[in-house]
Amino acid sequence: MKIAIVGTGYVGLITGISLAQANHTIFCIDQFNNKVSAINSSKSPFYEPRLDQSLKDVLKKGLFKATENLQDAILESDIIIVAVGTPTVNNKIDLSAIKKASIQIGKIMQKSKKYQVIVIKSTVLPGVTENVVKPILEQYSHKKIGEFGLCMNPEFLREGNALEDASNPDRIVIGQVDEKSGREFAKIYSKFSCPIIFTNLWTAEMTKYASNALLATLISYSNEIARISENTGKIDIVDVWKCVHLDRRLSPLDGKKRIRPGILNYISSGCGYGGSCLPKDTRALASFATELGVKANLLNSVIAINQTQPKRIILLLEKALGNLKNKKIAVLGLSFKADTNDIRESVALLIIEELLLRGSIVACHDPKAYQEKIPPQLAKLSVALSNSAQEAVKNADAVILVTAWVQYKKLSAQFFKKNMKRPIVIDGRRIYDKYSFLEAGIIYKGIGL
Repeated sequence: MKIAIVGTGYVGLITGISLAQANHTIFCIDQFNNKVSAINSSKSPFYEPRLDQSLKDVLKKGLFKATENLQDAILESDIIIVAVGTPTVNNKIDLSAIKKASIQIGKIMQKSKKYQVIVIKSTVLPGVTENVVKPILEQYSHKKIGEFGLCMNPEFLREGNALEDASNPDRIVIGQVDEKSGREFAKIYSKFSCPIIFTNLWTAEMTKYASNALLATLISYSNEIARISENTGKIDIVDVWKCVHLDRRLSPLDGKKRIRPGILNYISSGCGYGGSCLPKDTRALASFATELGVKANLLNSVIAINQTQPKRIILLLEKALGNLKNKKIAVLGLSFKADTNDIRESVALLIIEELLLRGSIVACHDPKAYQEKIPPQLAKLSVALSNSAQEAVKNADAVILVTAWVQYKKLSAQFFKKNMKRPIVIDGRRIYDKYSFLEAGIIYKGIGL
């Protein structure tokens, strides 16, 4: 099938490549010429493992093309997927990009005589596809549902594993305005073997929020248990989770082999969640609940715990080092998680801001966050961007480990002892063996310790 995707951001580009790999013809649409040219030259606008090579493969096969020509791409396509951003502004979802795309698509649909299905893949609150997108499409196309189809198809991509998730999804959720819409759209997934769930538009929209809110809840729950443990002085949260994870309901046995589901990664204490999804989606869902007159006590607590978690890193540092003014602090890891260069709402940024408020001299390192260009959130901070972890750590008074990059996991206690002015390590992800660090004479502190 021929598929137009409006938006070449994370969701749009990854979705386009995965569908091209399934032998569909994909037109990825973006308004910026330099971005379109880069994509057509096999250069992704963001980092994701194996992404550039996968992009190169589908371009070579002629199954994928980025374009600025919105009209031609839409008129030629059977399916039109909307994958534009939906950020939160003042804790409410910003639908301006969704509305703009819907207006543009509606106007072009007037010129089409064939049945086309419009699919919202952007994360939107329940009711948006039906109450916002549908009226706009009908108004500007001068057509009614039945003359065109409308679906909501949430994405469940993990940054760092997005290509695998898109190519081998564990479920496909299709919210449909009518059966014809869902049936026609589902054809693009004919080669996928996972369960396909057909539901209404509202349920599909809520599924995405419910999924992300659950993950955020597990993280904040884990961090609250860590706070309790820290205050006993006798508990290491890492050992607690080792025991909890062995519950057969969490890690079932397959014969004698223990299965370790990925969900356990979220039942683990650290310095909080960040990124482009969990923070904005939990805030938007909590605001939506308030509009409905629902007191979302649990959800609001999840958000509050996460917002205060980075400051606990600073407290650990101050306990170990004292006054932070004019002290060199090395921050290892800026991306919100490993295997991505995405620093949106990264915990590292909050930690850095707190350090600067205290007068610290901050040196940072990340393997990917600023290699291509310096993100604007980072550019406004008065920090040194180091070329290596060693450069950042050199003569530092303390180190804060924020992102669990594999490169950092390989750093030994002796590495820190050799390069630092005084060996103080604050492990925000608990990736190091505390015993080897303590035995080496390092002051080692971490969440839940």
